[in-house]
Amino acid sequence: MNKVETITWEKFKDTLLQHPELDLQFQYADGKFVHAAYHITEIKQAPITSVDCGGVMNAWTEIIVQLWVPEDRQQLRSMKVKKALSIVEIVEKMLPLNPNGAVKIEFGNSEFDTRQMFPNEMIVDGENLVIDLRPNTVQCKAISRGGSCGTSDKGEECCAPAAGEKLKVELKNLAVAAEACCEPGCCS
Repeated sequence: MNKVETITWEKFKDTLLQHPELDLQFQYADGKFVHAAYHITEIKQAPITSVDCGGVMNAWTEIIVQLWVPEDRQQLRSMKVKKALSIVEIVEKMLPLNPNGAVKIEFGNSEFDTRQMFPNEMIVDGENLVIDLRPNTVQCKAISRGGSCGTSDKGEECCAPAAGEKLKVELKNLAVAAEACCEPGCCS
């Protein structure tokens, strides 16, 4: 599976702004669309900080648009893009969204486990703006920096301590006397 290029919040929102009168549809698998009765239940902004296997700190922001389909599915047409933009406006009055944040759409139903997917493409198809969703693959950031992942030709793992560096282990005594745990009489 190929890595999906992320779409920023700024690009996502700009595309919505260009097509306010279209119906907004989400395709979560080939030939499968989120039911027209969906609601945008919330928009989340998640700052992510991580340290990868090569010991490098990484930071980015994700903007997650959550979709929910109610059991009562009487609505036959998807919401208009302008309705989605009105929800965005409400959110952005209270929570300024990072324009460079990576957009993810969160969706699931009884046939499709809930997951966060990336908009792969935003396609105008007649009266519809179709957001084509694709899962991302797990990746090793060390490889994207020109490093390697797994075992090197020297038999070293990418996440092992550097050559000559010793792993430090701190031992703790977990068998502590009960009276050392709390004040007398507090546990009775």
